[in-house]
Amino acid sequence: MAAAPAAERGPAERPAAPEDSNSSAESLDRLYPTVGSTKPPRKRTTSQCKSEPPLLRTSKRTIYTAGRPPWYNEHGTQSKEAFVIGLGGGSASGKTTVATMIIEALDVPWVVLLSMDSFYKVLTKQQQEQAASNDFNFDHPDAFDFDLIIATLKKLKQGKSVKIPIYDFTTHSQKKEWKTLYGANVIIFEGIMAFADKELLKLLDLKIFVDTDSDIRLVRRLRRDISERGRDIEGVIKQYNKFVKPAFDQYIQPTMRLADIVVPRGSGNTVAIDLIVQHVHSQLEERKLRWDMAALASAHQCHPLPQTLSVLKSTPQVRGMHTIIRNKETSRDEFIFYSKRLMRLLIEHALSFLPFQSCTVQTPQGQDYEGRTYSGKQITGVSILRAGETMEPALRAVCKDVRIGTILIQTNCNTGEPEELVCCPSVCHLCLAQSGRLGSWRYRNA
Repeated sequence: MAAAPAAERGPAERPAAPEDSNSSAESLDRLYPTVGSTKPPRKRTTSQCKSEPPLLRTSKRTIYTAGRPPWYNEHGTQSKEAFVIGLGGGSASGKTTVATMIIEALDVPWVVLLSMDSFYKVLTKQQQEQAASNDFNFDHPDAFDFDLIIATLKKLKQGKSVKIPIYDFTTHSQKKEWKTLYGANVIIFEGIMAFADKELLKLLDLKIFVDTDSDIRLVRRLRRDISERGRDIEGVIKQYNKFVKPAFDQYIQPTMRLADIVVPRGSGNTVAIDLIVQHVHSQLEERKLRWDMAALASAHQCHPLPQTLSVLKSTPQVRGMHTIIRNKETSRDEFIFYSKRLMRLLIEHALSFLPFQSCTVQTPQGQDYEGRTYSGKQITGVSILRAGETMEPALRAVCKDVRIGTILIQTNCNTGEPEELVCCPSVCHLCLAQSGRLGSWRYRNA
């Protein structure tokens, strides 16, 4: 499948002769404001910035690009594997822009955009010094951790959560923080070496090569590295001539023949992007990634209760409270009072399943007492709304300083798929303002 004839592609790059480097720099000076002798301070730019919200807003809706939690079918297994799109092309060819346009046009609720830039290897001290002087080749296959890329993409394709390293381009190092992504309907993996590994190619369901003219890519790279990464024009051109151009000719351009679709002119080729979107839609329909919600709702019928389920013993006290609660003549105040009592008994029963260990303490009278103490680190409650919040007061009453997080799972009225919304300030970053009594909930991003 081809998006456009090969004749429309730009000319192939050729390594520049050493004597041409000065003339190239002079001809490009007019494209940029005058650069003073003092180097501008480098801005911190990372490949997966945690401050950026994991969503993409279009004119019609919001698309979540951190993926979704793994949902399970009626057999207790995960849904079919996600559809993985590989986006290859030269540096600054517009791969991320094309990926964003595909995501916007696909109109699927859960998408993951995975960048190869996050998987640069950790540099040694000597390599750090080379990178600072623009003498380290970041455009060579050996600069990437392909083992980690393959393991990460396999887990994402299976619907599992993964930890993504955050790479800092200004210091050429990985940050201590990691970003969490979840599986999705569609995964878009983009990078200059997206097609450079045989094992990686096996994971890609659709391979797209973004073919942009070399002059345009150079101008884009200059603009990006100078304005966003605080580098000087001489260093950018030196790195481009020494590493970027030769690497494109040797490693990147030959992978074009492996692509299923070639997109000349990048994001400007809307016809090619429309064809890609139509093809992906047809593949999603064939895979039937949506859940059979009716089958899932009735899956528990005719099955024995799991052994992990513990039922509160029906004592006379419990039966008495049930009698009051279920009596249609019971007043509202009595219903609330005895419901809270019943909730507390249930919470206390649940606490008996926590890990405990023997310990000896001394009483005020100087006697030793053989007792039990909680052997865990900390107790955390998770309230599944909307019924779970009724048990929060009981849990707080019997567990001192307990931390409680809240989860809301509801059906998306447009897609019919489940959505998980979370309100937990310590782990969430994106607030989705929901109207009504539910207040402000947050989409899970950690």
